Amino acid sequence: MNERLGVPAAIVSSALGGLALGATRFVIGATDPVTLGAFRYCVGFACLLPITLVIGGRWPKRADWLGVALLGVLFFGIFPVVYNQSIAYTTAARASLALSTLPLLTMAVAAALRIEPLTLRKSAGVLIAVTGVGLALAAGLAQAPPGAWRGDLIMVAGAFCMALYNVWSRPFIARSSPLTFLAAGMGVGAACLAAIAGVADGFAAVGAFGGPQWAAIVFVGVFGAALNFYLWVFALEHTTPTRVANTITVNPVSAAILAAILIGEPIGWNLALGVAAVFCGIWIASTERRQKNEQGQSPARYS
Repeated sequence: MNERLGVPAAIVSSALGGLALGATRFVIGATDPVTLGAFRYCVGFACLLPITLVIGGRWPKRADWLGVALLGVLFFGIFPVVYNQSIAYTTAARASLALSTLPLLTMAVAAALRIEPLTLRKSAGVLIAVTGVGLALAAGLAQAPPGAWRGDLIMVAGAFCMALYNVWSRPFIARSSPLTFLAAGMGVGAACLAAIAGVADGFAAVGAFGGPQWAAIVFVGVFGAALNFYLWVFALEHTTPTRVANTITVNPVSAAILAAILIGEPIGWNLALGVAAVFCGIWIASTERRQKNEQGQSPARYS
């Protein structure tokens, strides 16, 4: 597989994630963060498991199962609750912009753990993207719902969970396969959320669901969980954590468009400013290795 497949896969994943965020914003008022997360990842796991069993692949080794399970709890248990709670306070566009701090957090975690070295070009690309996000959030605060800053900060905490997952998951993916690793982790996270939602009687809310709510849940499960995260772990297998994380900044575009269609959230100039900075940052951070290869240098290896 070509290393260049990683970034396009991550971009598509991030676009699907933004659409899922818009759909989540639509349905969150009819349920609670834990129950919605349980629905999303139970549907996603139900889609992935039969495909995984048919296609086959290397399942995680026995020694890796504890690590895979803990990463599943982190990413498919803790992260979705934080993610959904954020959406309850702020708009889909603002939440997705806050999630766009992921590249900076991933770069910092990867460097601190000595997994991915920093370079000037990569750092510049990530900082341009994140600065654009920060300016866009600040510029749009007056038009945001009351207390939207709480949702923004909660989403940054979720981005930190995702950064840890990005960095820690690569060795496990390398020793198994993207599909089996994803199915195993999502199954653990979905089971935890379903158990908590069941104890808290969260599933009682489904009695009030109509066709639009069920359609949104199916969408976030199939496209926002199964397909979205398969592409994400595929990207993590084929390129570095920072490059994968930098594509999350495509998220605001698709999130804002869908939220504008479903619930009439406005799309302001501040979003356009953030998106412009984001695409500039992605290009800068993602083209470094290509330039080195064209000059005849050997690509760096990452663990």
